Order: sequence, then C-alpha cells, then structure tokens
Amino acid sequence: MEERVVITQGRYIASAVKKEQYPDGGLPEIVFMGRSNVGKSSLINSLTRVKNLARVSSQPGKTQTINFYEVGAKILSEDRKSFYLVDLPGYGYAKTGKERRKIWAKFIEEYLLEAQELRFVCQLIDIRHEPMASDVEMFQWLVGHNIPVLIVATKADKIGKNARQKQIAQIKKSLGVQELSVLPYSSLKNEGRSDLLDVIAESLVK
Repeated sequence: MEERVVITQGRYIASAVKKEQYPDGGLPEIVFMGRSNVGKSSLINSLTRVKNLARVSSQPGKTQTINFYEVGAKILSEDRKSFYLVDLPGYGYAKTGKERRKIWAKFIEEYLLEAQELRFVCQLIDIRHEPMASDVEMFQWLVGHNIPVLIVATKADKIGKNARQKQIAQIKKSLGVQELSVLPYSSLKNEGRSDLLDVIAESLVK
C-alpha cells in the first residue's frame, strides 16, 4: 500500500537558546520533548530516515539547546509541505545543576508559549516505565496552556505486546486521562512511524 506521507528531506537548521536565534522560515512546527534519554534523537532520525540528523548521545542531558530541523514531505493528494521538527532539551535530569535547569525551563517555556506556528507537541515517555512526576507535571502544564499534545510511548520494541497494553493503560492512568491517545513507537524497527507521520500530516493540511 502506498504510504500517505513520504519524507523527501531532513536537514539541521539552527540551535537556539533565545528568540533571536529561532529560524525565520515561518513554517509549521512539530515539537518533541521528554525526559533525558527517552529517545528523542533516535525518533527524529527514524522519522526523517536521515542517519545522525539528530545526534544520539548515551549521556543524558546532552541536548542543551532548542534544535530546529527542516523536513520536507509529500502528502498524498496534497502539495509538498515543509515543516520544522523542534527538539527541546530533556527535562528532569538530576545531574544538571539547579540554576541550569531554571534557565532551561525559562527558555523552553518562552518558546512554547510564544511559538506562532506550533501545531502540537509530541511528549515522549519510555513505555517500559510508569511516567515520573516530571512527565506528569509537563503534561499538565501543556494541557493547562491549551497546547495540543500527543503522547508517544518510545522503545516499544523492548517489551512484549501484552506488556505494552498494560503500560499504555498505566500511562493513561498516571496522566489522569483515560481517553488519551498514546502512540507506541520503536525507533529501532520504525514501528509507529507511519501513524505519527499521519498525525503530522493532519496538522499540516488543516
């Protein structure tokens, strides 16, 4: 079956810690955020199929800037679309100094509240573990500020099908929203890729 969304390009555009450093493209923005080491970079590489587009680090807390990647897509029955994937620094990493965390929180909050072209946020949560307090706080903050959020349960290949359903139910319970959409994703196997691309496509053609 023909894929509805075909990625035609993915390239790094800019890293920013303040508004003046954001790219000027005026393109729709899809944001990825989650705890350190949840697999954001691997997911971006899987989604774009551009090897090492986002640098994967074994050291949590490595991403300390807002990174913008321009992605081109051919959507079935639509013209070609371009958009930004925006990779935010991981939250909740204990070894990052308190002051540094405050600075990160401030510029991330400013970005999320002021981004004019933000379509939705993918909040990544490791499917193997119950959401932590920082995950719940971030989810509630996003919902409280009327920012659309999709929960992406990463590392889905690490557990079996039955355990997966149980963990998804746990994520919904922890976040307090039973009707919540949770999208399982395996960057290793590209599982969930077409589903996530479909969600992105829907947000681009509105």
